[in-house]
Amino acid sequence: MSVLSMIVLAAEEAKIALFFPAWVFPIIAAAAFAALGFVVWSFRDVANRHSQKTGGSAASGHTTDH
Repeated sequence: MSVLSMIVLAAEEAKIALFFPAWVFPIIAAAAFAALGFVVWSFRDVANRHSQKTGGSAASGHTTDH
């Protein structure tokens, strides 16, 4: 036997079993993506909720009334 054929046979024997079937991993990724998307969506328009604290009409967020 050549060295290359021994490496190929060793690689075939050393397969590692996965925790879940292969179709579960994309579902986990999609669920994580949806959860993070919900977190981002829940923080929409937060800056405009507290406009009374910044003066409301100041373009740069700083007021000149010291």
